[in-house]
Amino acid sequence: MSCKRSSGTISGPSTPLVSRTPRFPLVAFAAALAWAGCGGGDAPSDEPAAAAGAADAGAPPQFETTEVAEGVYQFRWGGHNGLFALTSEGVFAFDPISVEAAATYAEEIRRVAPGAELAAIVYSHNHADHATGAEVLREAFGADVPIYAHRNAEAPLREAANPDLPPPTDTFDETMTLAGGEIELHYLGRNNGDDIAVGFVPAHSLAFAVDFVARDRFGYQDLSGFHFPDQFDAIEGLLEIPFETIVFGHGPSGDRAAVERQLTYYRDLDAAVRAAVEAGLSEDETAETVLMEDYSHWDRYDDWRELNVRGMHRKLLAAGAGDQEGEAS
Repeated sequence: MSCKRSSGTISGPSTPLVSRTPRFPLVAFAAALAWAGCGGGDAPSDEPAAAAGAADAGAPPQFETTEVAEGVYQFRWGGHNGLFALTSEGVFAFDPISVEAAATYAEEIRRVAPGAELAAIVYSHNHADHATGAEVLREAFGADVPIYAHRNAEAPLREAANPDLPPPTDTFDETMTLAGGEIELHYLGRNNGDDIAVGFVPAHSLAFAVDFVARDRFGYQDLSGFHFPDQFDAIEGLLEIPFETIVFGHGPSGDRAAVERQLTYYRDLDAAVRAAVEAGLSEDETAETVLMEDYSHWDRYDDWRELNVRGMHRKLLAAGAGDQEGEAS
């Protein structure tokens, strides 16, 4: 449960501590993250690209593989997380992240499960900074494995026609079970997009949810990709899944309390900005007065607090908040 492997050190109950140099040069790492950060022009990453010398400045290692439950591993590449699970049918890998990440991802799967087949790849959603690299995983395991995603992810991926980000071979609407029920996929409605699939491993009460929730972290920039009030419903739906541990697309893993805090934050943000709108405050005035100080210890407070407030202000105005004849969203 505590075994980890990273680009800096390898540790585990049966593995001696040894130094490991990443296969790719740091310049390539930086370029890869910069490309992923562009999100294919449609889905910007919420993680900055690493500087070429970041490893010399005490930064976290470029990648790290952590066993989060028996046979279930979080694969972190820079600021992005993937997840892979060993099942009776082989390995199910969520989110290849990027071309460069996927090459290391494949190595880590082989290290953890030598000889195991890659049973399937699962896209959490269509954004390029999470889904790119599937062909690298496929080629590494010598099999044309299926790719699963929510049906709303298929059209944009086909339109993009990116060979590094192939469209899914199989899709689902609301739920899908894989490997005889060892893996479940759930669609909870619109949130940060309209195609996000949540993975669930019932045997370990473990979920994988990307972008619309995180542990003690503000929403991405001005919330432009978020749908409200659907966001509230999606998080409530997530809490109906009986998970105890949850791995997020960014940042550290968490538990049910972390998801409950995320829901409370968005409700508090909505209430505070709604009050400002109804009082007739402009967007600038709202950004100056709605400080969300109860969340000042959260990740990205200094970067995204004002942007979250401004984004919510625009969303509420667009929905008619503040108009006597309008209905609140």
